[in-house]
Amino acid sequence: MNLQLVKAIVILPGTALVFIPGAILWLSAGSPGAMALAGPEDPRFWIGALLGATGLFFAAWTVRLFVKVGKGTPAPWAPPKKLVVRGPYRHVRNPMLTSVNVMLVAESLLFGSWYLAGWMLVFFLLNTVFFIFFEEPGLERRFGEDYRRYKANVPRWIPRRRPWDGS
Repeated sequence: MNLQLVKAIVILPGTALVFIPGAILWLSAGSPGAMALAGPEDPRFWIGALLGATGLFFAAWTVRLFVKVGKGTPAPWAPPKKLVVRGPYRHVRNPMLTSVNVMLVAESLLFGSWYLAGWMLVFFLLNTVFFIFFEEPGLERRFGEDYRRYKANVPRWIPRRRPWDGS
């Protein structure tokens, strides 16, 4: 695994999924709605575990596609050199961020924290603004008509039922 990829994983999902949620749990300890850890007898434990595993699977798959097909990383400082339109990218334009949001929902369920659910909403809104005003215009500049056609056919957040075939 190259250093750029390790850096990207530690900084980006590490911050969103570990550092910020850890700080939120620490700062909210003892307050109402702070934390009620789910055990195996609680349905939220199993729902959270299933969502967490699903999100982790898709995150690993999309990162692998960025490295192998796109010849880059998920990080803006070492982006893919090729437009990736395979696997989950044929259904939705941002499966990597969708997987992180799914893992944040899993964390909020497992930890029983409304504050973590709030962080997931803030994270989603910040990324939506970032994608609309920065990421997508940058992708249009880098990949031109290929990206514009992809963008016109594949939704940003809600997956298409049938995969886009690019034709």
